[in-house]
Amino acid sequence: MQKSRSDRLFYVFVYLLTILAVVVTLYPFLYVVSISFSSVDAIDKQKVVLWPVGFTLSGYKMVLQYKELWVSFYNTVWYTVVGTLLNIVATCLAAFPLSRQQFFLRRKLNFFIAFTMYFSGGLIPVYMLITSLGLYNTRWVMVLPVLVITFNVMICRSAFEGIPNEIFESASIDGANEMTMLYRLAVPIIKPTLAVLTLYYAVFHWNNFFSALLYLGKQDMQPLQMFLRRVLIMASPEVMQKMGGTMTSGALAVSSLQVRYVSIVVSILPIVMIYPFIQRYFVKGITLGAVKG
Repeated sequence: MQKSRSDRLFYVFVYLLTILAVVVTLYPFLYVVSISFSSVDAIDKQKVVLWPVGFTLSGYKMVLQYKELWVSFYNTVWYTVVGTLLNIVATCLAAFPLSRQQFFLRRKLNFFIAFTMYFSGGLIPVYMLITSLGLYNTRWVMVLPVLVITFNVMICRSAFEGIPNEIFESASIDGANEMTMLYRLAVPIIKPTLAVLTLYYAVFHWNNFFSALLYLGKQDMQPLQMFLRRVLIMASPEVMQKMGGTMTSGALAVSSLQVRYVSIVVSILPIVMIYPFIQRYFVKGITLGAVKG
């Protein structure tokens, strides 16, 4: 069917708006990457616009030889892997009973779980609880307080509710218990939704610095985002000396800028590499686990 003139103009407007949105969101990232690969002289003379000028890996050599970076990187990987694994297990264990019509506490627990989305105890009571439980300055303080995120439980619950009840009835006749039905039937069926939730949890743990800022005083336990925060805010001669940077007065500011951008690239690269493997589940997982009104 041939489109009218107004339809064509509308599509042109939508395409231009989409292109503008892509440019606005992609250009800052490309600029940061270009600065990280450019020479100090090119950065000093502001020659870098889109592509690297005077391609060099000196900034990466300076940052990657810093021991604190690798300690923080290991901590972040530990928090992300362990935290995401426990998050998915806890989310499934919470969502599956809430999706079962015969569960007698279903409505009451749904109410109390939804209640926590709008009301919380506040920062000070949570801090007092964390310290009284002995979690302060331990690795588990980055995992256990955020073991379950309410909105993700609702998404997972809706995905479980979308499974025909006849499947569970047939499995029950064959002698399967609730745990068997959960891990042998329900979990494989909602795999796209779990893939999306895994991405949500992984990105949350990878970018989480506020919990570390509050509860981790030991620097050797702090995640990569705390290291990045120190580099971006405290890009001082002391930090440059620790990284092996040159201390000449002319290049110090430029080298500090390059170190900042290299640190940003290093911190986001793992998530950028993982995302393409999960992206194919994204649309299907969101629609499958859509929260119903």
